[in-house]
Amino acid sequence: MPPKWSRKPDRNDPEYRRLGDRINLAFHLALFSAINSGIWFFAILYRWDLPWLTPVTGTWAAIWLAHAIYVLALADYSESA
Repeated sequence: MPPKWSRKPDRNDPEYRRLGDRINLAFHLALFSAINSGIWFFAILYRWDLPWLTPVTGTWAAIWLAHAIYVLALADYSESA
């Protein structure tokens, strides 16, 4: 079920920004999961030798994790921001 917003969406509203950032984080996780698992699936299925696959997966996961830490712990959604 999609999130419902009770008032007119405004990017200056801290609650709206927080919700938008969390939806963006979830979208990036879904994109990472879909693309990464697809590449791994075909690499294993066809026994491809892809030496770049592990570093790409690790780097992308680390970037997503940094994004998650920022959105979930560090972002300031106060009115004065």
